[in-house]
Order: sequence, then structure tokens, then C-alpha cells
Amino acid sequence: MTYAEIERLAEVNNLLILGGIHPENKEHLPEWCETLVLLGPTSDFWADFSTSPEWLDQRPDPMDRWSERVLNAMARDLKGEAIFPFGGPPFKPFFSWALETGQTWQSPVNLLVHSTQGLMVSYRGALALRERLDLPPAGERPCDTCPQPCLTACIPRALTADRYDVPGCKAHISSEKGRENKQLGCSVRRACPVSQSYARMSEQNAYHMRIFLGEDR
Repeated sequence: MTYAEIERLAEVNNLLILGGIHPENKEHLPEWCETLVLLGPTSDFWADFSTSPEWLDQRPDPMDRWSERVLNAMARDLKGEAIFPFGGPPFKPFFSWALETGQTWQSPVNLLVHSTQGLMVSYRGALALRERLDLPPAGERPCDTCPQPCLTACIPRALTADRYDVPGCKAHISSEKGRENKQLGCSVRRACPVSQSYARMSEQNAYHMRIFLGEDR
């Protein structure tokens, strides 16, 4: 099994490999794990997910249940193990793993920024594999050559380089002034030039905002 073959298997499920590592610290992984690949949605993910059994059955946590079904099936095919960012505490160190890939970095507002998905990057899970796969070379942090509009994009100044005021963020999104954010997603994430090229569907952004506010999906 090669990296390219796993990429093709992921794409069938509207997922992308967002980076991989050869883990030295296996505290949160099986001892046999030689490669860990992190997976996240393609820009077309929502069109497929919104017709899935998990979405249509109206039960809670549809995206997590979708992730478990799809990634566990991939793991069985690859004789590996699926790892998820949810289901804790304790939670798996996806933030640290992402930084190790050389495809994701800490942004000026301290959120993760990915080489092709920008501040819209999200992880549905990872695959622990027994083979030591050849991984792509590390990329270049896009923020280093960017005017960094993320630093001033937050209307209520809840998310800046210095802080993340979660109550203030939620209050804004719940207000009339925050209607656009609730419908289209976080203005900071959308301001990132790389995020704009990724073009995640607005329906998915709205879903994540509702979940963030603790509302019904």
C-alpha cells in the first residue's frame, strides 16, 4: 500500500490526506504504528455527507458517526486502526500531530492553518498504519508571505493574536449583527486567502456554527 493508493481510497469517501507522520512517541497510538495519516473533508464533502444515513436518521452527532463508519472501514481494508479527535476526554493530540506533518502550522490567531485548506482545516480522524510510507516533503507556512487578514477579521474582536473570547464569540454569532457569521461561518477563517481557495460549502460552515452554539443541527 502506497501513500497515493491511500489518497485514492480517501477520495472515494470525499476525504483528503491532510498530512502524515512517522510517530516516534506512540503514547496515544498502537505500538506497531509506523505511519499516521490525518484525514479531513474535501470541499465537496457536504454534498455527500448530507445524503448519508447518519445525517438522515436525525440522531445526534451525525458527523462523528459518519467518521466512525467510514474511517473504521478504511482501517479494516488497510489492516490498520482508525483514531478520532472526538470521544474524550482524554482526547488524542491531533493539534500536535498536525503540526508534525509539515503541512499544517500555527496561524497568527493560533488556529491551525493548512497548506491547501487554510484556516478551514478540520480533521475527521486518522489512520494508524503498519507500513512506513513515503510521505510528501514539508511545505512552506503560507502565513509567512501573507498580509494576515485573519488578525483583524473578527468583528467583535473575540478572536485575535492575543486571545479567544469564546462567550463573546457566541454572543456575536447569536445576535442580529452576527447573522452572516452564523450562515457562512467564522469571518476569521473565511478571511484567510488559502481558505478562500478551498471553498468549503456554506451549508457545512452553518452546521458547524450551530453545533458550536449548542443548537439542534
